[in-house]
Amino acid sequence: MRRGLATRGLVAVLLCLAALPAPAEAYLHLAFTLTGGRIDVVRWRAQPRWFATDRSVAGVSASAFQATLARAFATWAAVPTATIDFQFVGFTSAEPFDDDGIAVLGFRDEPGMDRVLGATGFTVDLVTGDIVEADVFFNAAFPWSTAAAGDPARFDLESVAVHEIGHFVGLGHSALGETEVLPTGGRRVLGSGSVMFPISLGRGSIADRVLQPDDVAAVSSLYPADGFESSTGIITGRVTRNGSGVLGAHVVAFAPDTGALVGGFTQSADGSFEIRGLRPGAYVVRVEPLDDADVGSFFDSAAIDVSFRVVVHPRLVAAPRGGAGEAVVLAVPPK
Repeated sequence: MRRGLATRGLVAVLLCLAALPAPAEAYLHLAFTLTGGRIDVVRWRAQPRWFATDRSVAGVSASAFQATLARAFATWAAVPTATIDFQFVGFTSAEPFDDDGIAVLGFRDEPGMDRVLGATGFTVDLVTGDIVEADVFFNAAFPWSTAAAGDPARFDLESVAVHEIGHFVGLGHSALGETEVLPTGGRRVLGSGSVMFPISLGRGSIADRVLQPDDVAAVSSLYPADGFESSTGIITGRVTRNGSGVLGAHVVAFAPDTGALVGGFTQSADGSFEIRGLRPGAYVVRVEPLDDADVGSFFDSAAIDVSFRVVVHPRLVAAPRGGAGEAVVLAVPPK
């Protein structure tokens, strides 16, 4: 849906768990082609103000819903290397995705979306790249819980809210996770290294209430606090196959001393990548295909290459403080 507003063009986009606009830069930050053909990431330029719907569902009152969302927003606001913050305005009878110019988070009953726990929609100013409005819905067709320790029969609202608020601020999905295909269809998550992995950990899990290094690096790269760039390192390089660049490869930097994982992607035809926000030090760098979730959860492109084998760079790669070291080349063999 498009609409015009004086000299500004606005575009509205719905981001479900399996759909992303075209990405740009080091992480899957949400990006659009703006007026004049410039591709840029979108972000909030002013403090986001949000409303909670006054609707309750089984097991979650309106007041418990708002309090849970407030904790989820506070999780992102507490990242010390980022500058994003939020303001709760009040309750509203408006629904998520009403064209009303306000950010609304609430439940909607969407039984036809039987694998979607939640979705985030945006209205973006195509001149400036500003997020004008962002709404989030949580699918009332699923059973929800706000219990402090979780409920093994229900999905944890706070965990899903932390994920959706990552989209709300402009982040795409992370590929730091491992899944297995279920006989009945879909995938089961065996483990993930990021709140922004596109598949839920399942009923009862509360692990995604806590951000991981990949999430912290991604939001800090989009909303950097003072000193972020000068105090962190970058790893750059290319992924190639038979001398040509590989598009859509997942590149992971692993810190052996802390176990931290931060991922990036090759997002251009020459196979180049850039992983920012790394604690200065030495990293194991690994490249793998995007085969642990639908490619469409990460890229809106049919040209993503997943037909290659995993490769680990033979030497530790330095991420020096305040910049990047020597670029690495990861040559991958076909499957």
